[in-house]
Amino acid sequence: MTAVVFLFLSLSLFSSCSTSAASPPPYPYGGVAYHIDSGSPTDQTDPFNTTWLSDRFFTGGATSVVSEPLQFHHPQEKTLRYFPLSSGKKNCYIIPNLPSGRYYIRTFTVYDNYDGKSHSPSFDFSVEGTVVFSWRSPWSEDLARNGAYSDLFAFVADSDADVCFYSIATDPPVIGSLQLIRVDPDSYDAVTLGKDYILVNYGRFTCGSDQFGPGFSNDTDLFGRSWQSDKDFRSTSDESTVRSITTRNTIANTDQGPNYFPMKLYQSAAVVGGKALEYELQVDAKLDYLLWFHFAEIDSSVTRAGQRVFDILIDGKNVKRIDIFKEVGSFAAYSWNYTVKNLSSNALSVKLQNVVGAVLISGLENYALVPADVATVPEQVVAMKALKESLRVPDRMGWNGDPCAPSNWVTWEGVSCQQNKNGTALVISGIDLGSQGLKGFISDQISLLSNLLSLNLSSNSLEGVLPSGLGQKTLHRLDLSNNQFTGPIPQSLATSNLQLVLLNNNLLEGQVPEELYSIGVHGGAIDLYGNKGLCGVPSLPDCPLFWENGGLSKKGKIAIAVSCVLVFCLVMLALYIFCIRRRRNDYDFGLPQDLMSLSAKRNRYQRQKSLMLLEMESQHAKALTPFTPQ
Repeated sequence: MTAVVFLFLSLSLFSSCSTSAASPPPYPYGGVAYHIDSGSPTDQTDPFNTTWLSDRFFTGGATSVVSEPLQFHHPQEKTLRYFPLSSGKKNCYIIPNLPSGRYYIRTFTVYDNYDGKSHSPSFDFSVEGTVVFSWRSPWSEDLARNGAYSDLFAFVADSDADVCFYSIATDPPVIGSLQLIRVDPDSYDAVTLGKDYILVNYGRFTCGSDQFGPGFSNDTDLFGRSWQSDKDFRSTSDESTVRSITTRNTIANTDQGPNYFPMKLYQSAAVVGGKALEYELQVDAKLDYLLWFHFAEIDSSVTRAGQRVFDILIDGKNVKRIDIFKEVGSFAAYSWNYTVKNLSSNALSVKLQNVVGAVLISGLENYALVPADVATVPEQVVAMKALKESLRVPDRMGWNGDPCAPSNWVTWEGVSCQQNKNGTALVISGIDLGSQGLKGFISDQISLLSNLLSLNLSSNSLEGVLPSGLGQKTLHRLDLSNNQFTGPIPQSLATSNLQLVLLNNNLLEGQVPEELYSIGVHGGAIDLYGNKGLCGVPSLPDCPLFWENGGLSKKGKIAIAVSCVLVFCLVMLALYIFCIRRRRNDYDFGLPQDLMSLSAKRNRYQRQKSLMLLEMESQHAKALTPFTPQ
């Protein structure tokens, strides 16, 4: 189970803050940056010259305006998008066509009684299928009125970035603005951490100066980070001992990859002479944290190593001795990070204890290491999105984003999931959409759900033929009753491991596979009632000769093939006889006209001669006949 991160107000809650980011370009990686003003119908430009896009890439919801827009100084803070229950329990912003890589994502969340109900909502917020913030009602008064900024670093592996909201009870989630900026993939020790963690900001401080950066001032940060003053997080007993020093000198090693820390961060520092400087950071004890320390020796009186040395103690443990000059010399940036594990409380103590000279620090960042939740197998995501379209699943069922992630949520209504055998991904194990008013058909992509155990689409108005890929080997229960499916029962169902088959009250036709019908004989159950076109098994009529499964049987096809062969042979025989007779007639020829005339005269002569001879023979015969007395 993915640990839920309870939102820490890592950035200022004051309405003067903005979600603006540095005007692109320059950004180190591809200029990919989106600044979306949730709820706004038009593009707008804020006082820091950042263009905010009109609301887009959302899956549902409605728009509204905060109840007191005049208390917010920037246009992107005055409007919001909310997701009522009619839009489903899960809704998302899905930003498409992104190159894979690491992204900085920042949101502004505001309620300000926009709905007049004086009830701040409870909801969860996820990025790429991992819950990163949990908002719980009631919010504090300042938070509910002024809103809050939150940010994180996450890896986007596919071409879409999913930022999703999960309604709790009947509360509608809300969002005021969304920013997404591509950053260096190696930033914040990504090589060591890999792609399996999301870095959630629990505090990003500049020491010795006021808050600055995009949205706070005209000072830029190439990643779009904003830096707030550390004053409210010091737990030093005597605040009067803390002083600030600043410089306008150029600081070396800033604005360089992979982290691109701004020079302004190192041009100021908090200094404590002779005592320790201590911070108390609010954390979630269930998680590990990445602390990032920033130093620059900007005191020109320090000219050699050993003049300023101090220790860093985290929860009382001495983890590092720092000598800035020894590391990088004067007026040069130096950063160091440390991972805190096995916390015992929700308060993390960071103490800088002097050894020689005064303590000095320029900045501090605190990131929760949130393990990335497992995601659904990509090909099954493709199949489920195809089914969403073909079945015309209504918005109220919340079929948005990853079908299974986060794993601690039933994210798509009617969909059951489980981990695959090696636990590296989630797979679809069941779909239960009975009596949901569906009016589409079953997509052929259902064949990609190779782990499906149960499918219930009963009592809808679904049409079309049953796809051949429906007979997954894993399928045990199939209920497609009370629909309008047509055509034959696919043979693939006969080769599955089905124990329950309900196909009654459809428009199916053709011969029922004997193996499928035998389910009822071997302890399972099958119901084919109400399909007038089915035949070939007990309780159903016999199938017509040479006809099965809505088409010709194998015997029928063989008979037709034999008939075709016989007809072909007869045709060939007729052609042969015709050709033989034609060859014989080729010896006949016509006689010349004069020969024909001579032949005719000869023939007449021969006929006359024959008649004369016949008469003479007759008379001679009479003369030779003996006389017979009377």
